[in-house]
Formats: sequence, C-alpha cells, structure tokens
Amino acid sequence: MPGGRICEWGRAGFSSPESTREELLVASVPGWGSWVAPGAGIGFTGAQAAAKQTQSCPECPGLPKAAPSQHLVTRRACRNISGGYFNMHNILPPLCFKYFFNLYFLLLACSQFVVEMRLGALYTYWVPLGFVLAVTVIREAAEEIRCYMRDKEVNSQIYSKLTARGTVKVKSSNIQVGDLIIVEKNQRVPADMIFLRTSEKNGSCFLRTDQLDGETDWKLRLPVSCTQRLPTASDLLQIRSYVYAEEPNIDIHNFVGTFTREDSDPPVNESLSIENTLWASTVIASGTVVGVVLYTGRELRSVMNTSNPRSKIGLFDLEVNCLTKILFGALVVVSLVMVALQHFAGRWYLQIIRFLLLFSNIIPISLRVNLDMGKIVYSWVIRRDSKIPGTVVRSSTIPEQLGRISYLLTDKTGTLTQNEMVFKRLHLGTVAYGLDSMDEVQSHIFSIYTQQAQEPPAVKGLSVATKVRRTMSSRVHEAVKAIALCHNVTPVYESNGVTDQAEAERHYEDSCRVYQASSPDEVALVQWTESVGLTLVGRDQSSVQLRSPGGHILNFTILQIFPFTYESKRMGIIVRDESTGEITFYMKGADVVMAGIVQYNDWLEEECGNMAREGLRVLVVAKKSLTEEQYQDFEARYVQAKLSVHDRSLKVATVIESLEMEMELLCLTGVEDQLQTDVRPTLETLRNAGIKVWMLTGDKLETATCTAKNAHLVTRTQDIHIFRLVTNRGEAHLELNAFRRKHDCALVISGDSLEVCLKYYEYEFMELACQCPAVVCCRCAPTQKAQIVRLLQERTGKLTCAVGDGGNDVSMIQEADCGVGVEGKEGKQASLAADFSITQFKHLGRLLMVHGRNSYKRSAALSQFVIHRSLCISTMQAVFSSVFYFASVPLYQGFLIIGYSTIYTMFPVFSLVLDKDVKSEVAMLYPELYKDLLKGRPLSYKTFLIWVLISIYQGSIIMYGALLLFESEFVHIVAISFTSLILTELLMVALTIQTWHWLMIVAELLSLSCYIASLVFLHEFIDVYFIATLSFLWKVTVITLVSCLPLYVLKYLRRRFSPPSYSKLTS
Repeated sequence: MPGGRICEWGRAGFSSPESTREELLVASVPGWGSWVAPGAGIGFTGAQAAAKQTQSCPECPGLPKAAPSQHLVTRRACRNISGGYFNMHNILPPLCFKYFFNLYFLLLACSQFVVEMRLGALYTYWVPLGFVLAVTVIREAAEEIRCYMRDKEVNSQIYSKLTARGTVKVKSSNIQVGDLIIVEKNQRVPADMIFLRTSEKNGSCFLRTDQLDGETDWKLRLPVSCTQRLPTASDLLQIRSYVYAEEPNIDIHNFVGTFTREDSDPPVNESLSIENTLWASTVIASGTVVGVVLYTGRELRSVMNTSNPRSKIGLFDLEVNCLTKILFGALVVVSLVMVALQHFAGRWYLQIIRFLLLFSNIIPISLRVNLDMGKIVYSWVIRRDSKIPGTVVRSSTIPEQLGRISYLLTDKTGTLTQNEMVFKRLHLGTVAYGLDSMDEVQSHIFSIYTQQAQEPPAVKGLSVATKVRRTMSSRVHEAVKAIALCHNVTPVYESNGVTDQAEAERHYEDSCRVYQASSPDEVALVQWTESVGLTLVGRDQSSVQLRSPGGHILNFTILQIFPFTYESKRMGIIVRDESTGEITFYMKGADVVMAGIVQYNDWLEEECGNMAREGLRVLVVAKKSLTEEQYQDFEARYVQAKLSVHDRSLKVATVIESLEMEMELLCLTGVEDQLQTDVRPTLETLRNAGIKVWMLTGDKLETATCTAKNAHLVTRTQDIHIFRLVTNRGEAHLELNAFRRKHDCALVISGDSLEVCLKYYEYEFMELACQCPAVVCCRCAPTQKAQIVRLLQERTGKLTCAVGDGGNDVSMIQEADCGVGVEGKEGKQASLAADFSITQFKHLGRLLMVHGRNSYKRSAALSQFVIHRSLCISTMQAVFSSVFYFASVPLYQGFLIIGYSTIYTMFPVFSLVLDKDVKSEVAMLYPELYKDLLKGRPLSYKTFLIWVLISIYQGSIIMYGALLLFESEFVHIVAISFTSLILTELLMVALTIQTWHWLMIVAELLSLSCYIASLVFLHEFIDVYFIATLSFLWKVTVITLVSCLPLYVLKYLRRRFSPPSYSKLTS
C-alpha cells in the first residue's frame, strides 16, 4: 500500500483503547507514513505510546523523528513563510564577494595594515571599497527587507479557529495540523485543508486559484457530505471522525483520501478527491467555509511546487568580467616588468606587491557599482515608458540581455491570441451553421419547444417536409441541449444596484448573471446556447436548471460528473430529466479521444481537420441513453472504485470507460481564439530585427499551423513542412532526410515526434531546426518547452527569450536567458516568474527594439569608459615610476586619488546611461538596427583594445607633458598633470556622447565646478599660488589639447568617410 496519513478529531474526552490505537498507528500499517493530528481537546494514548519509540526531528526541534516504518507527527505549527534568501549570518559574504575582484580589493585594502606595503593613507583604499560594498549591501538588503515585510504580512494574517471553547482568533503562522479553520469570502486559504462545511445554500463553494495554477477562472469545490449535513459548524466538535490522506506530494490537480465517521451506526465512509480540498494560496470566492488542516509549512502543495529558479547572469556581465580578468593579467605583467627592470634587486618580492598595489587602478573598483546603478536606471526608464504601460521589471540585473536576443520562443493561447473564445461553428455532419446562420438554429430550438407546448404527444398524418424539419429540429435540439448540460459552468448572480443578489437568484435575472468556469471555452459554449434560446440559469452540485425560449424552467438532476483532465482530454456528465425520468450520459472532448468512443461515421475526421485549418478549437459532443438498471449497476461499481485507496484513479477510469462505448455522435463545435492586438506587425518587426520566432503550444497541429499563418509567423511566400508522426529511430531518420532537402521552409512538428527526434538525432534535428525561418511545436508539454529552450542555448550559444502567460509556461520562462510574462486571462503565475512582465504581446517589440538596444549600448559605452578612466591614471603612474628609476612611489595620494573616480568624474561618466544614438521612433521604424547588436560589436575585444590604446596615449601625453613643462618643484607636476587629467576626462565624455541630455550638461559643469572649488582645500597636494598663474593655464591647455584634439579629428573623419548605419537615419 502507498504511504498515507490519518487526521482525527472528535468529542473532548474521547480516547480509544490503547491496544486498538497502537494497532492502527503502528502494527496495521507497516511501511506507511502514518500521521496523527489530534483535534480539539483530544489526547491519544496510542500516540503517546508510539512517540516513546521516536527520536527528535532535526527540521523541527521538539518534534518526533519518524522511525523507518512510520512517521508520527503530532500537532505542530510550521506555517511560517519565508521568501528571503539571506539572513544575518549569510548576507555579507556572498553579497560582498560574489565577484572575485571584490575580494581582490579587500585583500589590497588589508595589505595597507602592513607597514612595508603601505603606499599612503589607509582611507585611500578603504573608503572606495567601503562605498562599493555599502551600495551592494544596501541594494540587496532593501530587496530582503521588502521580502521580509511581505512574509511578515502573510504570516500575521488572522483567521478564526473552531475550538471547544468557541471561535478564537489565530495567526496564520500558528495554525497547526488538525485545526478546524473558518475562512471567509475573499480570504486566502492559510493551509492545505479538507473542505467540511460551507454557508452556501447549494452546498458548494468557488475558489480562485490564480496564485496556485495560474488560472483565473473559478473552481467548484464540494464539502464532505456527512459534515455538510450537520446542523451547525460547532457540531463538528461533537462527532468522532478521521480523515485518511495521502503523503504530501506536489500534485495540485489530484488527491486521494477517505473520510470516516466512527460514531454512527454503521460507520460512514466517504471517498475524498481534489473536489473536497482547499489548497493553500487559493482564495474563497463564495460563502464561508470550514476545513480541517491537513498539511502546513514545507508540506503545502504550493510550497512543494515552488522551485528555486536558476540565477541568471547576463552575457554582458560575463563579457565585462572577462575583460576585467585581462586587466588583472596586465596588472601582474606591468608589476613584473617594473621589478625586472630593477634586475630583481633586494627584496624584489615585496616590490612586486607594492607595484601591484600601485597599479591597482588598472582594475576599476567603481566598474561594478556604475553598471549596477545603470541597470537600475534602465529599469526605471522601462517602467516609466508610457508607450508600454503596465510593464514591470522583476529582474533588474539583466536589461542588457534584451538587446541581443536571437531566438524568441512564444506560447500561443493567451500570448499570441486573446484567450477570448467566440463560438463560430456548429457541425451536425450533414449541415453546418456559422455565425451568419445562427438564427436558423434559434428557429429550430423555438419550434421544438413551441410544438412540445402546443401539440399532443402523437400527431398523425404529418407531411414529408414537416417530418424532415422535425428530424432536423430534433437533431439541432439534442446538440444544443447536450452543449447546455455537459460542462462545469456555474451561473452566479450578483447585485447590479437595482436588484439584490437574493432576488436576482430567485428570479434568474439575466442582467445579474455571470458565468464562471475553469475554461473560457466552456463559457463561450454556454453563452452561445443562451443566444439561441436555451439558457443555463441555475446549477448546484446536484442539479441543473435550463430555461426554454418560452420561459419554462427545465430541471435536470446531476447523477455523476466526470471532470476534464489533461490525460483523458474529455469530460462527461450523467443527468436525469425530471420531467421524463430519462437518464442520459453526455460527453465532449478532443477528436483524438472521441473518435474511438463514438459510433462509426465517415465525416468526423475530415470535418475536424477542416475546422482546425480555419483556426478553430474543435470539441466532439456525444450522448448515450441509459436505463435505470444500467445506471444502478454503474453507480455501484463507481462508488466502490472511488473508495479504493490503492490505484484509485486507474480503477475509476476503468469503470467510466465501461460506459464510453458506442456513443451517439451529436455534433462538432468550433470556437475561435482571436489574435492579440498588433501581433502581426510585432512579429514582422522581430523577424526584420534578425530574431527567429518559435511557437511552442499545447494545442493541436492544425490549429497551431492556422494560428501561425494568421499571425504571419509564417509568411505567404514560405512553404510549411509538416513533420509527420514518427515513433521509432528509422522513421525519424527518413523524415529528417526528407526535411533536409527543403530550403527556407517553416517547420511544424508535434511533441511526440519531437521527443523521438531528440532521443536519437538531437544534434541533427537542432541543426536543421535552427536553419528554419520559423518553427511551430504543437502538443508540447511544459517540460518539453523548457527542454527546447535549453537545447537552443547549448547548440547555438545565442541568447533566448521566452514569452508566455500561463502556469504551463513558467518552466520555459525560467529556463530562457530572458523571460517575459504576459498578464492574461490565465492569471499572473507566468508574469510573477518572469524577468519582465508586459500586459500585451505588442509591447515586446518596443521592449526589445528600444529599451533592450539602448540598455546594451549604454552599458557597453559606460563600462569601457570606466576602464579608460582607470587605465589613464595607471598609465601616468607607470610613466612616473619609470622616469624616477622604477620607484614604487604613488604619483597621487590622499583625496586626489579618491576624488578622481568620485566627485570629479563620476557624474559625467554615469550620465552616459542617458545617451542614445537614434530616437525611439526611428529604432521601431528600422528594426534592422537591432540586428547589428547581435554580433556584439558595441563591446568586443576590438573596441576594448581601441580604448586601451586611447588610454595609453592620453596618459602618456599628460604625464610626459607635465614632466617637460614643469619648472622647479614636484608639486607643480601634480598640479599640471592632475588638472589636465580631469579636463581630458570631461572632454572625452563630451566626445563619446551622441545625443545630449540636459542632465549631461549639468553633470559636466557640476564636476568642473567641484574641482575648481576644491583646489582651495588641496594645498597639501597642489600649490594654490601656482594654479593662479598664466603659466599654469597655458601648460594645462596645451597638454589637454594634445591629448584630446587628435581624437576629435579622428571621430570627425570617421563620421565623414565611414559613418555608422544609424547616422544615415538621424541625418
């Protein structure tokens, strides 16, 4: 037997005989994970005896640890939710030193405590390091504090608990297994519970599960019928009952358990399924409910389904780290050369360390801070863009990724399409009704109910035409009635300001009625039956009410209902017509499964294909009439199967399948999912930008192919190769060879064939697929979507972006280099799991073409300029040391070295994050500009080498110029060279900027003003009287012009004779 648990509560003071209880807990269930959760005021003698054999549990101190053959869990509170990663013990090390070079700078700063290695004041090393680490810690700590506050808010929510002393208030963090918890309407369920009672008259309640499974539609839940029949909720404490439940697992769509009431004669046994559960993180949408807590803490379904996504590090950050490692190598080489030129005299090893410290500016300590702050600015700009309202940046660490996407993988339903279903077609085999002929359907329905009301039961001598019409009207009526009855839709009545809820529900007011279901397809079908005259006006767990065109209420009793599952791909319902007593089994489902269930016909397969090619979602509707004897026999077997604990789902499916034979085919329904706004121009923009789009969907092949054509994912001139279904290696080999002979052809492949190809010919298939202009994968499981993303990354080395809107897209979104979630009708699960969240698919174009492009180009310019700034001063130090006999003496000390990379140059350099080469309108109009970035040219070894050469040139010119032009004192060298260096950096920022922003001008003037003003206080390093002379001014001017003017000339000549592509557009 599988592992299980027992949750028990009952009258205060009850205890069973010790031997019986021990037998239940230990002896009778060897190998089980047995679970006892005492109810209010109950103490179990058997539980105490069993606890003596256990040890302390390491996860929850004070709790027993399970022996190999049992797991005994007493009442405990493990409800605390923690969404944070860091705490006081582990926050500093990973935050401060997750990059190697942060640790490198820490070692440099620590070395200054050694007298032989000290080069200047301690604060010249510790202040920059402290600033960098403070910015990093504050940023991460702010995230953690926000997370902690959210956790605290969740854990402090107050709920009502039913006890022997009455109702008491309890925090969600103090809820224990076995508690009877009362949850009000619109309140979130605090723990996984079994549904015992509801205040609703119809004996059921609705749940909103958007935070659990990503679906926004309400789910119907049913209480345990034995406890629902009790007069009051307090009577729950007066009965002796227990719930047997399965061990905790991650499956949120299934549950196996039994409810037993021991104090009745005979004992009552009820099977429990997913319909009797209230999972944590769902919201009660109707009434007030009472439930018994089954699982808490780490055993919650929602917690067990939460995986830690991989930490995404942007390709840009990896490239910058690589460049920094090259600089580290250069630092070591320069230090060794300096010592070698001294012929390794004296304590040369100490000299190497001193030179490493002296040239440490080669690796800019401010690089990481500048880039991180730049990312924050990019995220802020994206959020503030009025052209893409509602966009949220959930991961501010990878905005540059948006500028280098090569493959876009998108879901279909709800992402490319609106997930708003419109009924388009009713097909009866010999006749089909479209939108323009729905009035004919309405007239057929009207005639049927008019004749039933007016004519006697048997009418003789009808004409042939009347008989034909009667036959067609009956077929249409049967089809419409089946559609109106076979579903899980519930009409809900709400107050509209004129009519209150109770009155609206009593009179079935049309204006107050709202349909709720777990699928928008279902709502579209029921709304269509209403439009043709047969209206669903009421439903509870045991009955359905329809209203005929004449206003008569038709009552049906629900005998059984078989919900839709992804495995069965069908749903069924058995109803009894109250007026005639007829029992009918209705079923609808996908054509692939219904083809083997309905009676033989020659049109089903062909018409399903035709409707799918039009982009319609097809359902096959069938029925079967049952006699009372047939139903009673089925019910007995079905109840027996549902009470089974071992292999329950298999036994239940077997019993249901005994009914699913030779059913009468009634009709086909076609529902259309309309495209999102501006999907076609957006996909065209992405294609022109050099991005290949793959559509991964769980829908059928024909529908997916049609949507790809409608959305212009596949252009009119491109052929489509439909990869036929393959089941083995030989078939896959032949089909791949056939596909290899085609060129510029879009590929459409099913999930089953894809699995076979990846199993035997992974490399060959991915090579061919990557050459296709577009790929459509249909019937894809969520794990397959993630696998395709992973294979694209591994095989191509290119960046991928995944876009989806449902819970089944989360794995794909988290696997991609850049995940984008669309807030749609399927909830916010994909949106919350994504790096970026948008409200419409069309916003993706601007997110990539404008913000992605700008973020990447700006960060590339910013990073290289920060490196240039550090290399300039390091070059000057190298020239200074080599001139003065390779002495390891610093050129600049104290505040000069700190001020250089902070107040004197920080603002102009950081203002590069506001630079842009073209206007956003131009970037959207010419997506080909985006294609240039895919080669990574803004930040490459070539551009890095150019900036290194510029730095060496300018550093050498400034230093040699100062040495040549100074007259008497060393302090004049410092004044001339440092002033020239500051002016050079400010002019180089101006040279780099392509589009001026007013903040850039302010930053330049502010930095220059700060330097001039600070000269008064720098008398320790600079001769204040000398800088006021004309000699100082002309020397600084000459040196600055020689260092910058050639670069301005080169820039002019390049733009004149070899302009970049964007300059042609701006002119």
